[in-house]
Amino acid sequence: MDAEQVKRWRLILGAAAEEKLDAAGGTSGGGARLDEESLLMDEALAAIYDGTAGEVGGGGPGTGAAGGSPRAAGLGASAPRLAKWLGDVRSFFPSDIVSVIQADAVHRKGLTKLLFEPELLAQVKPDIGMVATLMSLRGQIPERTKETARTLVREVVDEIVRRLAQELTRAVTGSLNKRRHSPLPSLTGLDWDKTIRSNLKHYDVERRLLIPEKVYFFDRARKSKEWTVILDIDQSGSMANSVIYASIAGSIFASMPSLETRVVAFDTEVVDLSEACANDPVDLLFGIQLGGGTDINKSVAYCESFVTEPKKTLFLLISDLYEGGNRTEMIRRLRDMHESGVRTMCLLALSDDGAPAYDEDVARKLSTFGIPCFGCSPDKLPELIEGALKGMDLLQLADRVKQAKS
Repeated sequence: MDAEQVKRWRLILGAAAEEKLDAAGGTSGGGARLDEESLLMDEALAAIYDGTAGEVGGGGPGTGAAGGSPRAAGLGASAPRLAKWLGDVRSFFPSDIVSVIQADAVHRKGLTKLLFEPELLAQVKPDIGMVATLMSLRGQIPERTKETARTLVREVVDEIVRRLAQELTRAVTGSLNKRRHSPLPSLTGLDWDKTIRSNLKHYDVERRLLIPEKVYFFDRARKSKEWTVILDIDQSGSMANSVIYASIAGSIFASMPSLETRVVAFDTEVVDLSEACANDPVDLLFGIQLGGGTDINKSVAYCESFVTEPKKTLFLLISDLYEGGNRTEMIRRLRDMHESGVRTMCLLALSDDGAPAYDEDVARKLSTFGIPCFGCSPDKLPELIEGALKGMDLLQLADRVKQAKS
């Protein structure tokens, strides 16, 4: 291995592997040694992954015995040291790696202090994983930290809205505005009386034809609430990222006058979040409690009450389909909803991570009824919504979205 490769492996494996890496690099000491900046990077990693690093800020960069311990220690309790560690992590690593390291600090090391102290939470990189963690801990967050937590969540929400809002709005308006793709207004809107009266002077006596110079159409305002969109969201812990994306998408839909939007979250109980959805998506997220059991059947039964015009209703079940309630009844309800004309789909995941583990047997049965079950990335959601509202075959639409994703 060349010196750069040895150095990279040294950062990955920690100080315990230094002597072996020196030998692998064909050096007589120093091949795996790190420069000053790399030592600071190593110290930041050691705080989470080395069994020998001690407290952050304790000792010099790269301290720690080379006794072969795997990377697995913790940060000290000092807030200043935690603050320094957070600063080092954000300085030396790209944002996607920062997210992984922060998550490991919380979940592997139990460093909830990062989330419970305002001055520390303010230095955490906002990302969807950290929002999911805050949602799961919302009942434990101290009062003094709540406003800082809301600020972090709002940063992530605003970023997702910027990512999705324009394309979702275009998808909905493009599919509902039938005139958009036509050079002329529709024939059904023609004002025959005014067109004839205004063009009588252009009557061709010999040919006995009225040749209009100008055609008049009624200015028909678009009907408000043309479609009902129902998002039924499984808030079990494994669906955390999907819950966040689906909730924010629901808020975007709620801002469109052409849609009647309902957002429902469920575990073993059902919570209607439609009102919060129409106001502030941050409030909506803090109204969701991740974890708990799952009763999909109860939630679908609740959502059925919002279906007043089946052929103008889109129902999205966001769930991994692991049913803790009446599975047979749940499948029947979804089948009946689909057969009544409701555009019915199950998103096994609405996230960038792909489909999670899911109940393959339920998904297979729903697919035989024409109800597609698949994972969808947030960026593909606009295409999915537009196709569904335009009346595309749902199974073909799902295949198209899946192929585009792969």
